[in-house]
Amino acid sequence: MGLLKNIFGSHAVSAGVTQLPSGSITVDRSGRIVSSTVSSAYPVEILHIVAKEVLALLREAHAAQMPLAEVSIHFAVLRITARELRGGAIIFLFPQTALSPISN
Repeated sequence: MGLLKNIFGSHAVSAGVTQLPSGSITVDRSGRIVSSTVSSAYPVEILHIVAKEVLALLREAHAAQMPLAEVSIHFAVLRITARELRGGAIIFLFPQTALSPISN
């Protein structure tokens, strides 16, 4: 639940609908966005938070001697899949809708 609070907590809109991000971002080992296919209308601050959290997860797994090649996080409305790239990562963001197929 902490990840969701970090991603959406400070940018929540009290009386509106916020579009979920769709696309991919590539980040270097310090969390800077190298490339992105996410709409430029989406707040870049939230993409930085997602990148920071994913990199932290990959580093914690490596420190626990359980390096992850790929991690997939499924929320009710958003799926985040990330792959480690020499200290950085490529992160895919998929909004989930009622028409989205359920994949395992």
